[in-house]
Amino acid sequence: MNQLMSEISAVPSSLWIAFCIGIILLLAIDLSLFGKSAHTMSRKSALLESGLWITIALLFNGWFAVTYGKELGTEFLTGYLIEKSLSIDNLFVILLVFSAFKIPSQYQHRILFYGVLGAIVLRAIFILIGAQILHHFHWILYVFGAILVITAIKFLKETDDKADVSESWSTRLLKRIIPTTTIIKGNQFFVVENGIRKATPLFLALAVIEITDLIFAVDSIPAVFAVTQDAFVAFGSNILAILGLRALYFVLADWVAKLRYLKPGLAAILGFIGVKMLLIDIYKIPSSVSLLVILAILITAGLSSWYVAKLEKKV
Repeated sequence: MNQLMSEISAVPSSLWIAFCIGIILLLAIDLSLFGKSAHTMSRKSALLESGLWITIALLFNGWFAVTYGKELGTEFLTGYLIEKSLSIDNLFVILLVFSAFKIPSQYQHRILFYGVLGAIVLRAIFILIGAQILHHFHWILYVFGAILVITAIKFLKETDDKADVSESWSTRLLKRIIPTTTIIKGNQFFVVENGIRKATPLFLALAVIEITDLIFAVDSIPAVFAVTQDAFVAFGSNILAILGLRALYFVLADWVAKLRYLKPGLAAILGFIGVKMLLIDIYKIPSSVSLLVILAILITAGLSSWYVAKLEKKV
C-alpha cells in the first residue's frame, strides 16, 4: 500500500488516512448540524456554511503549501479553483433536476448531502485509477488534453434551453429497473405502496444527480491532472471543492442562471488547460501562470455577467 501511494504521490500514506478521516468527521458534523430534520436552508446559513467550507479548504491549502512546498501548494489551489468553477456549472443541472421532479426546498438539503457523499466516493476511485494510468502510460496525457479541448468546444455550442430531466434516458432506465411513485412522503427515498417498495421522486433526483456528476467527472478529472500529476493534490483539491457544493447551491440557487458568461469562461479554462496538457512535452506552463490565467478568466466571466445584468436593469 505504501509503495502504491509513493508511486502516485509525494505525500506519505499517513496524510491520506488523516485526510480521509477528517473528511468523514466533517461530513458527520455537517449531517448532525444541518441534516437532522427536513428544513429549508436560509440564504444566511448557506452563506455561512459555504464560507466555512472555503475557509477550511484554504487553511488546509496553506498548511499543505508550507509543509510540502510552494509548487504543490499552487497546484492544489489551482485544482481547487478548477473543480469549484465546474461545480458551479453543475448547479444548473441540479436546479433542473429539482424543478423537474418538483422537490420541495426543505428536502433538497438531504438529497444534496448524499449526492456529495456519492461524488466523493466516485472521484476518489476515478482519481486513484487515473493516477495509476498516468504513472504507467504518459501518453494518456494527450488523450486527457484532447478530451478537455473537445469539452471546451462543446461548452461554447451548448444552449441554455431547459431540458426535461424527468424524461432523460437515465430516468427512463431507472423507472424500468425500479418501481417508482410520484408521491413524496417526507424526506424518504423509498415508500411502500400496496405492499410494493417504490422509489420516490427524491431517490430519482438523487440518482440523476449522481449520474450527472459521473459525466461531469469525465471533464473535471482530466482537468485537475492537467495542473498536477500528484494523486493526493488531485484528490484533496477535488474533495474540498465538492464539500462546499451543497451550501453553495443554496447561496447561488436564485441567481446562478444570471451567470451568462460562466459557460464561455469554463470553455476558456478547459481549452487552456487542454492545450497546456497537449504541449506538456514541448513546454511546461508553470503552475503559477496557470493559476493566474484561471483566476483572470473567472473574474472576467463574473464581472461581465454582473455588468451586463446591471445594464439590462437600466433599460
